[in-house]
Amino acid sequence: MTAATTRTAGGYRPGELTVHRDPADVNAVSRALRGAGRKVALVPTMGALHDGHRELIRHARLLPGSTVTAVSIFVNPLQFGANEDLTRYPRPLEADLEILREEGVELAFVPSVDDMYPPGAQTRIVPGPLADELEGAVRPGHFEGVLTIVGKLFQIVAPEIALFGEKDYQQLVMLQKMVRDLNFPLSIVGVPTVRETDGLALSSRNVYLSDEQRAAAPTLQRALKEGASVSARGPAAVLARAREVLATEPLLDVDYLELRDPELGPTPETGRARLLVAARIGTTRLIDNVPVQL
Repeated sequence: MTAATTRTAGGYRPGELTVHRDPADVNAVSRALRGAGRKVALVPTMGALHDGHRELIRHARLLPGSTVTAVSIFVNPLQFGANEDLTRYPRPLEADLEILREEGVELAFVPSVDDMYPPGAQTRIVPGPLADELEGAVRPGHFEGVLTIVGKLFQIVAPEIALFGEKDYQQLVMLQKMVRDLNFPLSIVGVPTVRETDGLALSSRNVYLSDEQRAAAPTLQRALKEGASVSARGPAAVLARAREVLATEPLLDVDYLELRDPELGPTPETGRARLLVAARIGTTRLIDNVPVQL
């Protein structure tokens, strides 16, 4: 980080990226902007930015009104399990900041672990029962970590709007529930999944795939599309067709394939639904989902 990109709370300049590490600093800037009639739109990330993050930022910049786009970069240890990839998670901060400049982001919040979890901090946001299903069944405690850090970001950055990708669909639903249940004064916007040309959902973890694994990974999206294509025949047909496609790829170790309603409740017989899949390819775990009209 260079002196040219770092500003104090009073150093905000329209059209220029300012980088803040201190929570009090970025909070002061955000509240000053809102007091001046500007809206703040937050894109929370763990860094290792890719085209999916760029799409979130572009959606934020297209929001109506006088909107300032803020991006947080923080690899949150609370949402990683004991056997997950916290230590090897990519942290290319300078490359990430360059992407933010290219996309016209004006505020970046890049705190340390001690900034977000001061010594002795014990308070957590406890999610509802959905946290123990789907991703939560495989990753115990994950959503407690997600909701806690996002709740803290909402308090610190004080946005009026926050944007999240639909790739992490269960996360999106749970954050929408948290905002409703805890009366956070902001709106959550879901942005459609960005994909590679072969259909693979963009993810920071895709870099872990070998060439052979990368060739197999698009089977997830193909299975979802094939399942959705037979939606007129009902839920059982959707799931059966998707399972058939998944079974054609021996490198896939499927954690779950489920059809739920849009709020991730029980499978509906008709109407809107969501088809979700998670699978491991080697040591890398990938997730994906598509909307389905039954």
